[in-house]
Amino acid sequence: MKFALPHIPERLSSRFRARQQRHASAARFAFCLLAACAVLPAAAQTTPASPQTPSQRGQVIFSRSTDQNGVTTTTVDPGALQSDPGGQAVQAPVATDAERQAVTFTEFNMDVHLRSATHEIAVRALLTVRNDGSAPIAHIPLQISSSLRWERIRLAGRDALYTVATLNSDTDHTGQLHEAAVKLAAPLAPGATQQLDVTYSGAIPQSAQRLLAIGTPGDVALHSDWDAIGVDFTGIRGFGNVVWYPASSIPVVLGDGNRVFDEMGEHKLRMAGARFFLRLTVEFPHGQEPTVALINGHSVPIAITEPSNGGQEIAGIATALLDSATLGFEAPSLFVAVRNQHHADNTVLWTLPGDDVAVDAWAAAASAVTPFLQGWLGQAPRAQLTLLDLPDPQDAPFETGALLVTVVRQGTPDQLSGVMAHALTHAWMSSPRAWLSEGVAHFMGTLWVEKQMGREKALQALASGRDALALIEPSSPGVSAGQPLAQAISPVYYRTKAAYVFWMLRDLVGDPALSAALRAYSPADDAARGLGPASGSGSFEKLLEQAGLRRDLSWFFADWVDADKGLPDISIGNVFLTPVDQGSHRQNQSDTAPAPEANGWLATISLANSGYAAAEVPVTVRNPDTSITQRILVPARGSITEHVLIQGRPTQIQANDGTVPETEASIHIRDLDNPESNLPPPTPPVQR
Repeated sequence: MKFALPHIPERLSSRFRARQQRHASAARFAFCLLAACAVLPAAAQTTPASPQTPSQRGQVIFSRSTDQNGVTTTTVDPGALQSDPGGQAVQAPVATDAERQAVTFTEFNMDVHLRSATHEIAVRALLTVRNDGSAPIAHIPLQISSSLRWERIRLAGRDALYTVATLNSDTDHTGQLHEAAVKLAAPLAPGATQQLDVTYSGAIPQSAQRLLAIGTPGDVALHSDWDAIGVDFTGIRGFGNVVWYPASSIPVVLGDGNRVFDEMGEHKLRMAGARFFLRLTVEFPHGQEPTVALINGHSVPIAITEPSNGGQEIAGIATALLDSATLGFEAPSLFVAVRNQHHADNTVLWTLPGDDVAVDAWAAAASAVTPFLQGWLGQAPRAQLTLLDLPDPQDAPFETGALLVTVVRQGTPDQLSGVMAHALTHAWMSSPRAWLSEGVAHFMGTLWVEKQMGREKALQALASGRDALALIEPSSPGVSAGQPLAQAISPVYYRTKAAYVFWMLRDLVGDPALSAALRAYSPADDAARGLGPASGSGSFEKLLEQAGLRRDLSWFFADWVDADKGLPDISIGNVFLTPVDQGSHRQNQSDTAPAPEANGWLATISLANSGYAAAEVPVTVRNPDTSITQRILVPARGSITEHVLIQGRPTQIQANDGTVPETEASIHIRDLDNPESNLPPPTPPVQR
């Protein structure tokens, strides 16, 4: 779908036109992101949902405008800036970007109280933050959604002084954050930590204001930003959707390239390794007790207390606890819902009554995929996959760890098994590192396509993301640092590029060794090596070596995982064909080399790589009767010449088959239409 731009008179500045185009691009991106995330096509739905207007489901809590120079200003309801006596409302932020980037949260200890009937949340949290910057900081910036209000902040048992400013930031669905800049008695030195005791509260109704502000159609915006607190369904997905826990980030807005999505990735990377505790209390109307609670994707038991008397006016209480968890590459999320429970192979489904009819089809898909995953990843998963039914058939899916929040509706076996191949992989293979967690899931999804429809279809599915990867990769290491997989913050890296990495590792080490390394992987052991922006690639390279590998992979991890050197760019150079017979071949080959038939041909092939990443590519020599494939390591910024022996005159040379991503194309074919032209030049006669 394309969004039409309004007519812009020529007298307006080019900067204004560029801003309008960026906003339209962001609107298109938001819609495309929604479409790309859809688990099933709309055709699978039996009863289309009628579009709802923003007034039916959204709430506007502020207004903002942008002048012709691209400067954004905001008008805020004065009540939004109310705070406790220790805080002071200000019109301009006090904290600096350097302070926002320096703050790393290392521990959350949270008491969260939800009043579902009124969409309200009240939180008290003990936070531990560390200064990861290079200089002391005078303030600790703490940000929450603009629909929430700071009530109290304490340091060392005493009320702290802080200012509260409203920031324009589309990392929250309202498009704004309330930032408390906590004044420190003494600057916090680099590497030092500080504990804070904070209290805040407010309402979290549904709001699609950030998407509406850039021109996204109302129904599309609301089905993307569905986060809200409610009786039947509470879903708040964390930073990037709803900032319901304290965060520290640089303000970014949609329409400014990929900055919002980069900031979301930076936030997840900086949070990795933090300790997380949460005690949850939910007030619910009589007779509407929640049946499922999920914190950071983990299902937690619910204890229900209904009043013995007092009638329907007295709320019931539900409590749950997540104790001693470590965050990986994720934004903390919270889901509480009234749903029906169903069980399938390694899967628990929580559905609306109207969607119970679809459970058998999803259970069949889980049963079909399970033996395939067992063959690759081990007999039993590390956790159960949880499927949580969304309230509206048009709502966009969401995934975190072994939780898939989606619409549980009817679909074809191929559709559902494809979804389950990816989703169930997260139940088998959990990792705090995005390139392993998401990369393996994407890899297994393409392997399932290979199993069901063949290798060509699998490579087509893999190649669907190559153009985006080639576009974002640096042309050379000197142009930019790119995103090494170990610190990747963009899905095109930790999903698309990581999936390519596992396809290449499969060809390098073989299925048995790769499967053994995946089975031996331990999330806890890997996390002990360190997480976050300064971490390395983890333990996986060692696991491959321990799986019985007898070759050095350090070059591969150096070029493809530990650093981002861009993509290779392979080309076929000179090709010379030489007929050989058994005797001449034995004179030029070792005694252990196999002897060809009398009609053997030796293809001498030159390959060049103008990229900065080395690559081992499959090279296939074929003729109408046979073909032979040999893997050749082509060095970065270099070339290599190899000899391939084949029975019969070669008619075609192919370098790469799509398993190695390249800058321009990932398959190179040279047709040898005139074989004589590829013969080496004749030797001139010796002059006597």
